[in-house]
Order: sequence, then C-alpha cells, then structure tokens
Amino acid sequence: MSLVAAPEPRLKPLPPVAARIDAELVKIDCELDWLLALSPIKNDELWAGFEASGHTSIPELEYIDLEVDLHAERERLLALPMEDIESPLLSGLLSEKQRELERQLELVRMRGTDGFINASLDLFGGVEPGLLNLANGIMRDVQPSAPLKAEAGIDEVMAAVEEEMAWYREQSPDFHADVVVDTDLNSLMMVSHGTFYVDGDIRLPRARVQPLIQHEIGTHVVTRHNGARQPLKQLEVGLAHYDPLQEGLGVLSEYLSGYLPGERLRVLAARVVATDMALHGEGVPAIFDLLHRTHEMPSDDAFDVAVRALRGGGLTKDAVYLRGLRDLVEYLHADGEFEPLFLGKFALTHRVVLDQLIEEGWAAGPELLPRYFTDPRAQARLAHCRTTPVDRLFHKDPDA
Repeated sequence: MSLVAAPEPRLKPLPPVAARIDAELVKIDCELDWLLALSPIKNDELWAGFEASGHTSIPELEYIDLEVDLHAERERLLALPMEDIESPLLSGLLSEKQRELERQLELVRMRGTDGFINASLDLFGGVEPGLLNLANGIMRDVQPSAPLKAEAGIDEVMAAVEEEMAWYREQSPDFHADVVVDTDLNSLMMVSHGTFYVDGDIRLPRARVQPLIQHEIGTHVVTRHNGARQPLKQLEVGLAHYDPLQEGLGVLSEYLSGYLPGERLRVLAARVVATDMALHGEGVPAIFDLLHRTHEMPSDDAFDVAVRALRGGGLTKDAVYLRGLRDLVEYLHADGEFEPLFLGKFALTHRVVLDQLIEEGWAAGPELLPRYFTDPRAQARLAHCRTTPVDRLFHKDPDA
C-alpha cells in the first residue's frame, strides 16, 4: 500500500466568499485554544493537597489566564456573511462550524461558573445510557494487562518523537508540528492546535511509546497535515463535532500499532463513568473513591480521571473517547472504508458530505497515512477490528 496518495487533478479553490469565511473561521479557531484554557495547572499541588486531606477535598482548580477577548471574538464570528456563501454544500458546513465556535467561546466564558456544565452539554452532549452500560461493563469485565516496568523517560520518548517526525518528513517535506515539553501537563502527550505537547516528567513502559505516538502524531498531526492540503481549510482545524472520530481513530491506532492494554480501555470507560458522576453533582473525592476503591484503578489514574471530569466546572468531552471508539468500530463492522478517514478532521456523519466535496473538487483523499500502515501486522489487526466488539479490543501483552 502506498503511503503517499497520487495528486488529485480536480482540486479547485473555493468560491470567493466561501474562501474568505473559511479562512476567517480558521483564524478564530486557532486563536481560541479552548482545551488549553480548560486544562488545570499546578497539577502536582492538586495531588499533594488531595492526598494531605485524606482524599476528602481538593484545592480549587487553577487555569492559565485568558489572552483572548471572548466578546470581541463572538461579535467577529457572528458578523460573518454566511448568507452570501455561494454553495449550499459549503454554506451548511461553514455555518455548522460557526455555531460550534460560538459554543466553544461560551464554554470558555463559563469556565468556573455554575453555567459551565450546560455549555459543555450543548457542545459535547452528556452520557447516554448505552454508553454508560458499555463503560460499566468494561470496568467490570476487562482486566489490566500484564504488568510492565515504566522504563522509558523523557529522553527516550523525545528520541522516538523526533525519529517519527523525520520519517513523515521523508514522505512529505512540509510535514511539521511544533513540539513542546511541559512539566505541568495533565496528559502524557497531547496535540492542541497542531502543537504536540509531551509531559516533561513522562515515564511509561517502552511498549506504550509507539502506540501513544501513533495516537498523537499518526492520527492528530497526520490528519491536520492532510487537511491543510485541502481547499476547504476546515478540514485542517476540524469540521464541527470532529472530536469523537479523532479520538476514536487515536485509540484504535494504539491497537493497530501493537499495544492497547486492558487498563487503557478501562481508563476510557472510567472517563465515561466520571463524566456521568460529575453531571450528577459528584466531586473529585467521590469519583476518585469509586474508581480507586471499587474498581481498583491505580491512584494516579483515578485522580487524573476525576480531575479531568471536573475541568472548568464539569467538562463532558471525556465521554467522546469511548463513544468515538465505539462508533468507529461499528462503522468498521459495517465495512466502512478506513483510509479516507485520514483526509482531514471531520465527524463520521460527514462521510457522505465529504464524497460530495471530492466530487466538487474541494477535497481529495489523504496525502499521508499513519506510519503503522507500513507494518503488515496492522492490516491483520484492522481486519480483526471489523469483527470484534469494542470491549474486546485490547492486548494482554505487547505485540499481540
């Protein structure tokens, strides 16, 4: 399988008004780093305070200062002449994105207030019964995989990241992502607005290094790269509601690249359980207690999941990881095509619309595919995913 697709001869620019609005929406999207704005800082102090209280209370969550005028951004967003967009197809997609950006602005504006949960529900939805049942089943039935020593630190991880970036640049010289090492990160790795963040204190089993790199670079950075080459630039920053598919692809990439342990699937399930508890008014101590004592999650994982669920005042985004993986697996069970999912950032519900964009010459197939496609074992794992329930997609040992 070729990792670099042939150039699409029918690509053409967007009509003038649509192009101008598309570009303006991209600017607003890039200026509003809502995920960073909702990520708590001083995480070591949070844990120290929680532990000192006997796991009964937590210091108030702190965040970075906002550098964007939310009111001005909203006025700028709503002033866009959406009614003048020349194509009904583009008008629908760009208007949908405009509405999502308005909700994201509202989410950040409501940070730390009683209105935050409603803003989060409006943007990401809540926890539907079927998803909660799936999560509870995973917490009950899936056991942690074989214990592995956390021998890989920041130097080894960064060497692997640099080697990965170099490999992609060999396929496409303009492949790029800024890489930032941050010791105050509440994730081991994350990509936000094209910047790849790595926890400076990271330590994990060597078998997990490549799967996590494939999640972050092979999914989030690769789809951003492919989207940047499309005439419709929303495919670079993300069409509305793209998060579930992105995160579903990211988690599945861990499985396809050789090691998605049972405890990783349990963490995704725990996030759903924690999100549901937060929606019902429970705080970090109650969530931590359920995950750590009842479900026997390690204390650091249980605390991290609990804090994430209370970000901003109750961020329901964490339910999208398991939801996205579930929906992606159902799509694969229905013989859905896998490679086209990497042409940019979009929702599974956009698949029909993307075909229309390709017919119009406003989108093309992906230029790059993730590196794990070079491994024949990944194709066998993908075939396995097409017939296996989501709660059985994990490995007991590396390289299964």
